[in-house]
Amino acid sequence: MLTILVINSKGGSGKTTLTTNLAGYYASKKIKTALMDYDPQGSSMQWLKMRPGHAEKIHGANAAPPKGATIQRSAQAWIPVDTDVLIVDAPAGTKGLLLQELVRRTNFIVIPVAPSPIDIHATADFVKELFLYGGARTSKAKIAVVANRVRSASSVYASLERFLNSLKLPFLTSIRDSEIYLQAVEKGLGVFEMDEAVTAAERRELLPILNWVEGHYLASEKRLAAFPSQENLLLPKSFGSRLEDKVISLETFSSTGKFKKLS
Repeated sequence: MLTILVINSKGGSGKTTLTTNLAGYYASKKIKTALMDYDPQGSSMQWLKMRPGHAEKIHGANAAPPKGATIQRSAQAWIPVDTDVLIVDAPAGTKGLLLQELVRRTNFIVIPVAPSPIDIHATADFVKELFLYGGARTSKAKIAVVANRVRSASSVYASLERFLNSLKLPFLTSIRDSEIYLQAVEKGLGVFEMDEAVTAAERRELLPILNWVEGHYLASEKRLAAFPSQENLLLPKSFGSRLEDKVISLETFSSTGKFKKLS
C-alpha cells in the first residue's frame, strides 16, 4: 500500500491539517483510504467522527498504543488488508523505536514546519534525529518539507526559506493560515471534498504534495506499466511552478484498483 507519513517532533506544526486533507483527497477519488492516528490527542480520529454520511468512507485507526503495547501489534491490528493509501498522523516528540518503525513502513515523509524561530529550530533538530537515528539515511522513503500555517506578512518567512534550502530537501509548498481549513475540520471534510469555488486557493496549496507523490510513482518503471492512460496527469517542471493552469488526477492510479509498494 502507498503510505504517507506526516511527521514533526514539534507540536503545533499542523500535521492533522495535512493528514485529514490528504486522506479526504484520496477518499474523494474512491480509493480505499485509511488514516492512522498515533497522537494520544486523537485529533484525526475526532475529524473522522464528524464526517457526514455522504462523504466517502475513510477507515480510522487509533494507533496511539496503550501502555506496554508494541508498535508491531498496533499497526497490524488496525489497518484493513485491502487498504490502498494509508496516511499516518505521527505524534509530537516521536523518536527512538517508534520513529524507526514509522520510517521503515512508509513510502513518503512530509514534514510540516511553521515559520517561527522556535519551530524552525525544533524542526532542524528533528531532521537531524530523522537521519541519524530514525533510519531515514538508509530508507527508500522520499522526504519533503512543507511550510504550514504561513501568514503572508510573516517577518520570519525568509528565515524559513533559508532553513529549507540548508536541508537540501524538496520544499513543496506553503500552506496559509486559512479559515477554510478550520471550516473543513469542523465539517469532517477535506478541502477537495468542499465547494471548489470556495476552496480553490487551498486546493492549489495542497496540489504540489500530491504531484510530488504521484510523480515519484510514475517515475518508477515498474509503476509505468500499471498506468496505460496518463493524459490527465500534468506534472510541474519544478516544485516552484505555478499550478493554476495544471491538471492533476488520480484516475490513472485507481484504474487498476490497487497500489503496489515501490521496490
